[in-house]
Amino acid sequence: MALKESRPIAAMPSAQAEARSAVPKARGRRRSRKRLLVFTVLLVVSVLMLLPFVELLIGSLRPSAETSSDTWLPSTLDWHNYVDAVKTIPFWRYGRNSLILATVNALLTTISSALVGYGFARLRAPGKNLLFGLLISTMMVPQIVTLIPTYLLFANLGMVGTYWPWVLWGSAGAPYAIFLYRQFFSSFPKELEEAAVIDGAGRIRIFVQIFLPLSRPLLVTAFVLAFNVVWGDFIAPNLLLDASNTTLAVGVGTGYVMGQGFPLPNLIAGGAVLYLIPVIVLFLAAQRSYVRGFVNSGLK
Repeated sequence: MALKESRPIAAMPSAQAEARSAVPKARGRRRSRKRLLVFTVLLVVSVLMLLPFVELLIGSLRPSAETSSDTWLPSTLDWHNYVDAVKTIPFWRYGRNSLILATVNALLTTISSALVGYGFARLRAPGKNLLFGLLISTMMVPQIVTLIPTYLLFANLGMVGTYWPWVLWGSAGAPYAIFLYRQFFSSFPKELEEAAVIDGAGRIRIFVQIFLPLSRPLLVTAFVLAFNVVWGDFIAPNLLLDASNTTLAVGVGTGYVMGQGFPLPNLIAGGAVLYLIPVIVLFLAAQRSYVRGFVNSGLK
């Protein structure tokens, strides 16, 4: 009887061990299912986001005779559409104008926004929070509301047809960039400034030698955002510039038409693909710089 009763008692530890080992396995299976679900959702979203670009690329290679065809894939790939897209409009001149305008504006916006964000984050002044709230509220104002007043203002100043509006916009900073800088600079410890003040450094020197080097990731981000805003802007160049110094966005959007005024879809798509290349290259280069700057910079 004693031997018969000892068998279930001896089996109890092994059963408990199996139960304990089954818990991590069940958690691992649930974790794997969640990862698979997340991966599937991300894959579907990525495909949906890439479909317009795939359609644009296919349209840029479609022959002129098949522009009104209902088939998704063309019978042949017409690479000459890119050559025609460059020759139909002064593509390189428009591209140079866009590059100069976007680069100058992005540089000015990056530096001026950093300076204003530093002031909001580190300086004390009456009404600072109210002024910052008013600045952020301007982000909610649609561009169409300020379109006519902006044109009248620059027309009275004699700046229509010149690049001076973009210089002034860049010198004034951008609300979204100022907000990013303000949040980033607010996290810096006070010991940095106190040590610099003891060494006899002023506010400008502290900003240039301490805050700017540590904010390299944000500098790159602000520059890329400002560059893309100007590069992709169609309304302001179309309103303030003329045909001799307009940008590539306006040229691609309005230049590919027949003599009767009908659009050329294959050339529009080809010009749009070429128009996107500088932005993609800048994004890839800035992404690497951002990651490297984020890893190498920091407060210790």
